[in-house]
Amino acid sequence: MNKERKVKVGNRYIGDNEPVFVIAEIGINHNGSVEIAKKMIDGAIFAGCDAVKFQKRTPELCVPYDQWNVERDTPWGRMKYIDYRHKVEFDKDQFAQLVRYCEEKDIIWFASCWDENAVDFIECFNPLLYKIASASITDHELLLKHKSLCKPIIMSTGMSTMEEIETAVDILGLNKLMIAHSTSAYPCKNEDLNLMMISTLKKKYPFTPIGYSGHETGLAPTWSAVALGASFIERHITLDRAMWGTDQAASVEIVGMHRLISNIRDIEKAIGDGVKRVYESELGARNKLRKTKLNLTIHKIA
Repeated sequence: MNKERKVKVGNRYIGDNEPVFVIAEIGINHNGSVEIAKKMIDGAIFAGCDAVKFQKRTPELCVPYDQWNVERDTPWGRMKYIDYRHKVEFDKDQFAQLVRYCEEKDIIWFASCWDENAVDFIECFNPLLYKIASASITDHELLLKHKSLCKPIIMSTGMSTMEEIETAVDILGLNKLMIAHSTSAYPCKNEDLNLMMISTLKKKYPFTPIGYSGHETGLAPTWSAVALGASFIERHITLDRAMWGTDQAASVEIVGMHRLISNIRDIEKAIGDGVKRVYESELGARNKLRKTKLNLTIHKIA
């Protein structure tokens, strides 16, 4: 087990006394378009994100059978839900394009895999880390599949009880594990965010990086998560919140993501280490405004 709250990902660390690691969750906001996904990668880089994250599913394994033939309105017209789910999944050639694009742009990429076949698909591209989605935290076979790869894992904890979190941690082990507090509502009301869970998880797992995966509509709660000690942040990114898709309303547009990260960097500087000291910038005011006994004595003599 780690003796400090840090996990190494590639050539950098995520954890205490490290810059907050910011993840742009592309998810399925690309609506099946490689070109839109590339624009989102560009936007994430412009905003200052450290990584982009995709999602991968095998539709036949992830969609309940009774939903397969239910017709839905989609960007491609009305179609069966199982067909729609295939439309928003990238095949190997498409995903290879995106991996190459991320490598060319020098940004970390990874994915949340919703089934074991999806893990095999993504592992072909050798990601630096994996994400376990909140929906998958009770899929113990999937957890064991991830653990067998011996790579860093971010585990989200939305829609989960404390007991379910503890069980998942017992299965995965604490080595190379990072835990994200989250509430699985899209978008999430502020009163349901419960950001103090970040502190709860930090106390419960003192050698594990704790982060925040947010689905709120604003930015302030994410800044608050950083102030509470989140080591990493994940927010959904989009080109336009009015685009088609269930996650768009809980996503952040490019300019908003840039503002989010710019202020995170300011918050990092302002938090400090909790050790009281007199700063050089204070010395002028201290010498001018503090009435020392010596100054009072000189004043009386004069």
